[in-house]
Amino acid sequence: MPKMDQVSHEWDAWRLFRILSEFVDGFENMISLGPSVAIFGGSQATGDHPEYEQAAVLAAKIAKSGFGIITGGGPGIMEAANQGAQAAGGKSCGLCINLPTEEQPNPFIDQKYLFNFRYFFVRKVMFVRYAQAFVVFPGGFGTMDELFEALTLIKTKKIAQFPVFLVGKAYWSGLLEWLKTSPLHHRYIDMADFKLLTITDDLDEVVKGIERHCNETQCRENF
Repeated sequence: MPKMDQVSHEWDAWRLFRILSEFVDGFENMISLGPSVAIFGGSQATGDHPEYEQAAVLAAKIAKSGFGIITGGGPGIMEAANQGAQAAGGKSCGLCINLPTEEQPNPFIDQKYLFNFRYFFVRKVMFVRYAQAFVVFPGGFGTMDELFEALTLIKTKKIAQFPVFLVGKAYWSGLLEWLKTSPLHHRYIDMADFKLLTITDDLDEVVKGIERHCNETQCRENF
């Protein structure tokens, strides 16, 4: 039998303090954001990419409706969303994570709402607790991780239901088709699960859906 490294495991209890400090920092400071929307998407989308412009425009529209914008704080779609929020005079929050591929936060995050996390799971809690909606642009594993995490929590009733928008029909329709032909076909998910998602290219539909949800729920926190 392989032996566990006793020295490294002696530090596990001390890690709890680092984890706790990240939770405390987030809980103490993010509450002042007020009603907010999380926007996700690929970090590779540069300024001349059409989805970059879309994200900036949508974030500005959402900010003008009185919502703060929360992103992962990196480049690409995240940068575009933070830029749109600041351009519209809205609150711009970045939940950054220490990654070898993303060394610096994007420059469009309000200093008050710039957070740096070591642990993905702490960061995810902040997204889920303080965002009244998720808007998901095309992206990779990280984007899909956030998407399916939210859907799982909503489906299992661990959090209150909130709207989840997939922006970009051409990108997301293949995923939805696969979900229907494979997981749904094998009864791993239900047809009702698709009601948790809205796939659209209409940015105004996203804004109106967020406003409608908050009018109905009084912008409550999700758990």
